[in-house]
Amino acid sequence: MVDSVKPARPALKRWQDQLILLLGIWLFVSPWVLAYAIESPHALNAFICGAVLAFLAAYDLYKTYFWAVIVNLLVGLWVAASPWVLQADYGQDNIMWNNLAVGLAVAVLAAWEIATDPDLHKQLPGAGAAT
Repeated sequence: MVDSVKPARPALKRWQDQLILLLGIWLFVSPWVLAYAIESPHALNAFICGAVLAFLAAYDLYKTYFWAVIVNLLVGLWVAASPWVLQADYGQDNIMWNNLAVGLAVAVLAAWEIATDPDLHKQLPGAGAAT
């Protein structure tokens, strides 16, 4: 009898995307949970960036694309830097710490996925794979 090697389950293979999806959802709902002023630039930023992160992570769970992971990485970096870039008088440290933690976590997870996912390595510029 021939032993067949089972491929990694997609759920285990894409665990970074699952965490990014949860972080995107959290970022989207955080203005209500942390009581941001809903009309503030920080709330609008959380809504837009949270939706982008969640959508791309969910899409990436279906089919992995290098560009989607790069966009999540860049959005994560933006979220981490946004409290200082937007410089609105938000008056709450919890907004700054939330954005910093979520943004850095997303950036680290996306970079980790780029470094370790063999499906993404096939899509790297110069890898020769047509996608």
